[in-house]
Amino acid sequence: MAEAENKRQRRTPQERANELDEKITKINQSINELEEKKKTVVEEYDAKITAAKERIKSLEAKKQEILAPKAPRKPRKTKKQKIQEIVKLAMKNGMSVEEVASQLHVEVES
Repeated sequence: MAEAENKRQRRTPQERANELDEKITKINQSINELEEKKKTVVEEYDAKITAAKERIKSLEAKKQEILAPKAPRKPRKTKKQKIQEIVKLAMKNGMSVEEVASQLHVEVES
């Protein structure tokens, strides 16, 4: 009888198949969990990639702005040029030199 107690209990093929099915379901669960983690990580990296692409677009726009030729500035006019322009406009409007001088309360030598 001592030998009967020491013998290993044999499992039926159905029990062994059930045990393998349990292992398979556990592995499938772990695969599903890993897939979920993968999705979240992929979404995070996609967000980072889109942010980087937007940053590149803004930098490209700045680059184009820097490289685009700017409109030339108007040269500043001197006091003499401004006075000459005013006198020309007055003469175009039909005023004579004497009339311009009288408006400015200045005597003109002839």
